[in-house]
Amino acid sequence: MAALVLRGVRELLRRADFATAPRRHRHKKKWATTEPKFPATRLALQNFDMTYGVQFGDLWPSIRVSLLSEQKYGALVNNFGTWDHVIAELERLSARDFVNEAFSHWKLEPEKGQPVASAPAPVSWACSPNLQCFTFAKGDISCFPRARLGSLGVLDYYLMDAASLLPVLALGLQPGDTVLDLCAAPGGKTLALLQTGCCRNLAANDLSTSRTGRLQKVLHSYVPEDIRDESRVRVTSCDGRKWGELEGDTYDRVLVDVPCTTDRHSLHEEENNIFQRSRKKERQILPLLQVQLLAAGLLATKPGGYAVYSTCSLSHLQNEYVVQGTIELLANQYSIEVQVEDLTHFRKLFMDTFFFFPSCQVGELVIPNLMANFGPMYFCKLRRLT
Repeated sequence: MAALVLRGVRELLRRADFATAPRRHRHKKKWATTEPKFPATRLALQNFDMTYGVQFGDLWPSIRVSLLSEQKYGALVNNFGTWDHVIAELERLSARDFVNEAFSHWKLEPEKGQPVASAPAPVSWACSPNLQCFTFAKGDISCFPRARLGSLGVLDYYLMDAASLLPVLALGLQPGDTVLDLCAAPGGKTLALLQTGCCRNLAANDLSTSRTGRLQKVLHSYVPEDIRDESRVRVTSCDGRKWGELEGDTYDRVLVDVPCTTDRHSLHEEENNIFQRSRKKERQILPLLQVQLLAAGLLATKPGGYAVYSTCSLSHLQNEYVVQGTIELLANQYSIEVQVEDLTHFRKLFMDTFFFFPSCQVGELVIPNLMANFGPMYFCKLRRLT
């Protein structure tokens, strides 16, 4: 009670000081700058309701509730560990390897008067090889246990949004490729690139030194030291926008997984949320940054090579518009011709695992759905022609 009285007296004295102080010394707390009215997660939801409600129409309520619900994960098998033992364990959990299952069930569409015949996917649709990622079936909300340290000293599998593997698959790595991961942290896609066994050299870059620290931790946990040797894997913290100047016409394959609004994260986490009021300008110029990064990635690609652009955002301003704007920029300023590759076969291959938005102008977009709550994940494959 005494403490309450003392607190009350202090408040009265504070008010009296304010009332008797000269006007020029009086001030009130600036709520707008010191205490935001809404958390960043709420601001993100308000923004999405306004923009995605228009962009997706009747699909938005379903996407919205899925984004706000628990995310689904896949288990990327670590080929550097005892993978056969790990696969057996994952199969005992009733999980399925969605990558290899998709290709084993691939059937060519029948021509008139001919039966359907089992066949591999056409060569022109080649995906990056040797990737094994297990998921639970649509509607199954089971969770994977945490990965354990295997007998070879590396973790058994890496838990990730299984849709994040699609950009790596789309890149179509071939043995002996030189590869650039321009925005590599936190490291899931970089790890997947190494799992293919195709990288003669891999450059993994991210501007943030703290994020490259996370990338290094992933590599140390999953990749043997001889594979991490600097002659094969180079980790850097450079401004990706300058990569075209630093190493132009160098790489066979380039992955450009750009910073974006990270829609699911923005709805669940306050920390590092791009919808914080202090980051408004940063958010507004995101499409410009994304164009600059994709342009740099394509400039670093050899003529005839491929790049894949990806985000974990639903926004067409960060997806299709960035791709189209970059193609125009390279044509006008560098006289470089870039061609968008058709990825519609991904919808057929992986329709049993993901829900795809049917109306992308270019590229493909995995949309969250309660039956298969992966994504969002946008990806577009580009070929540099000149």
